[in-house]
Amino acid sequence: QDKGPKMTEFWLISAPGEKTCQQTWEKLHAATTKHNNLSTNSKFNIPDLKVGTLDVLVGLSDELAKLDAFVESVVKKVAQYMADVLEDSKDKVQENLLANGGKDGFEKDVLEKWQAKHEFSSSSSDTVPFPFIFKGVNQIDNDLKARASAYNNLKGNLQNLERKNAGSLLTRSLADIVKKEDFVLDSEYLVTLLVIVPKVNYNDWVKQYETLAEMVVPRSSNVLFEDQDSYLCNVTLFRKAVDDFKHKAREYKFLVRDFQYNEEEMKADKEEMNRLSTDKKKQFGPLVRWLKVNFSEAFIAWIHVKALRVFVESVLRYGLPVNFQAMLLQPNKKTMKKLREVLYDLYKHLDSSAAAIIDATMDIPGLNLSQQEYYPYVYYKIDCNLLEFK
Repeated sequence: QDKGPKMTEFWLISAPGEKTCQQTWEKLHAATTKHNNLSTNSKFNIPDLKVGTLDVLVGLSDELAKLDAFVESVVKKVAQYMADVLEDSKDKVQENLLANGGKDGFEKDVLEKWQAKHEFSSSSSDTVPFPFIFKGVNQIDNDLKARASAYNNLKGNLQNLERKNAGSLLTRSLADIVKKEDFVLDSEYLVTLLVIVPKVNYNDWVKQYETLAEMVVPRSSNVLFEDQDSYLCNVTLFRKAVDDFKHKAREYKFLVRDFQYNEEEMKADKEEMNRLSTDKKKQFGPLVRWLKVNFSEAFIAWIHVKALRVFVESVLRYGLPVNFQAMLLQPNKKTMKKLREVLYDLYKHLDSSAAAIIDATMDIPGLNLSQQEYYPYVYYKIDCNLLEFK
């Protein structure tokens, strides 16, 4: 049984073929499982690609490093946006995206079956299907920008409307609170005002409101709504007494809200909110499906790039004829240091300068090529921790 929790990272490594590539694989497998399971391993078969000149390979190595960074950024963008759209706990999203594979989870499934998806076209004159990968992933990136922008716009407008309908009585929209019968409408002389009365001053209101100005209609005030701190009350009075009433009310901490009862406007607001809400629901399902499908596409493209990097790097390091075994390791979290040591012992003979490099504390120029740690074997990390945990 495996010891320790599984990592969300994989190590894609390669070593030269011994008498046979099978032997290379068996040796690694035995070494990592001897003490206890330091990692879960599988073969990672890379088809033979055409090998150009050394110059071409060195150029490819640089191009692939850039492509790798780009594709990884798109994979992570799609995953992060999925988290935003689901407005869900982040771990659920990560699981969702990575679990549509076999019993071992999505990454393992993709990594082991990745060749089936895009067999390299052996008739191609290119060494690698570069433009094909870049074009596909670039398309996903552009589509994501367009879709995210449209959906965020919708979400933003809806949130603004929702915000208008929430908050304290001093600022929130009153359209969904008041009814027609709370007002005296279409009167030449009378008008109904809405007043915010702090709860602590409510008794004062009941006692005072009829006398705050002349010409207030007796017993015309009712509580229409309350929030934590205040009541919303209506009161009817003669139009010409309004300014006087507002002024006097302020002294008692009663605040008259500017509000015109307008059925058309209120109806339009409500309809707009329903429309936005319906639109958001309509777009949600297709958007989530698009994100899942394109996450999968981008992820597989990313593994492609890693595979190509392993191929190019292995030929550059181990020479021709092409003879190496690529292997996929999923390290156990608690024994990663031990796994590094085992791999080092296994492969240090590949690089006479490796011993000096491993022990050196100083920075060696050119060693941290594109932040890639240097080991005597070819090594690329695939970090499947896709979300920025905020």
